[in-house]
Amino acid sequence: MPTKARIAVISEAGADYAIEERAIADPGPHEVLIKLIATGVCHTDLSVQAGNLPTNYPVVLGHEGAGTILKVGDHVKGLTEGDNVVLSYGSCGRCRPCQEGDPAYCNDFEALNFMNKRQGEDAPVFDDGPNAAFFQQSSFATHSIAHERNVVKIEGDVDISLLGPLGCGIQTGAGAVMRTAQPPAGSNLLVSGVGSVGMAAVMGAKLAGCGTIIAVDTNDDRLELAKEFGATHTITAGKGIDVAEEVRGIIEAGVDYSIECSGNDKAARAALESLAKRGTLVVVGAPPSGTEYAFDANDQILSGRKIVGCVEGDAKVKQFIPELVRLYQRGLFPFDKLVKRYPFDKINEAVQDLHDGKVFKPILEMS
Repeated sequence: MPTKARIAVISEAGADYAIEERAIADPGPHEVLIKLIATGVCHTDLSVQAGNLPTNYPVVLGHEGAGTILKVGDHVKGLTEGDNVVLSYGSCGRCRPCQEGDPAYCNDFEALNFMNKRQGEDAPVFDDGPNAAFFQQSSFATHSIAHERNVVKIEGDVDISLLGPLGCGIQTGAGAVMRTAQPPAGSNLLVSGVGSVGMAAVMGAKLAGCGTIIAVDTNDDRLELAKEFGATHTITAGKGIDVAEEVRGIIEAGVDYSIECSGNDKAARAALESLAKRGTLVVVGAPPSGTEYAFDANDQILSGRKIVGCVEGDAKVKQFIPELVRLYQRGLFPFDKLVKRYPFDKINEAVQDLHDGKVFKPILEMS
């Protein structure tokens, strides 16, 4: 008997989600079939739904899935039926970045994660239905096909329904600090935009031992929460506020690191200008396709500042996600405070609440 899956389908850019039922394919030799327990909703899902980032419609989105393995392909290693797992991003494993240990910069990243190129099989996930290999999981569904490379086994007694966001948004913010920037203890660091990704960056900065952690946002309530997670100072951005000047009122020379999570061009400019000489700007927040950030070339030369991009927190997921789980279990990474749960059938409500800034991290529960 084929496995029936309930899926949330986007028919075209700007459309709402529609729940449908379809028979899902069996896993290929290097794939697994997952019964999803819960899936996080990420701003990337919203951007793709709106048409600001690419995909091929109709499509099943969702890329922060967590669940239990139902079936395992013949050549899968290290995973078995019944394992609790978190799903993350796809990577080919063969290109130079993958071979050199940087799978987040896979040469095939766009095809495998945005354009629904199924990595483990040529056949579609649904014979008569929408594209469903988004981030090699399409986890806005009760069941999902995923490739062994992006499936992370979770050991121990932990609520698997909470962990899906570690597969993208939360690992991105934490990894931007802990893996991309890698600030020495005592460094000064700014986080621009404290949604769920930025809050995870604040937590990561505290774990890294940063001496001064400045959170910047337009929302005072978010800034208050950022203090609970480790921010030592906050700046309310807005009309007439010179963020870089405010930063230098806290640290005269400027910060050593800026983690830009908002995807806003003015915020990115402020984050760059807040840097001390030789400081590093880590660009995390994804604006609409085609957005350009500008800087003064001579300022850049004379300051020795560096600008680096960051995808998925530079995470090697099979190591980094379990590390974050262990930190959470020890009470050092309380990302659960960002979560609000919704039934799967309320997906459009969850998406709207995230869009409106009413929640940090919605989690859809499938049962």
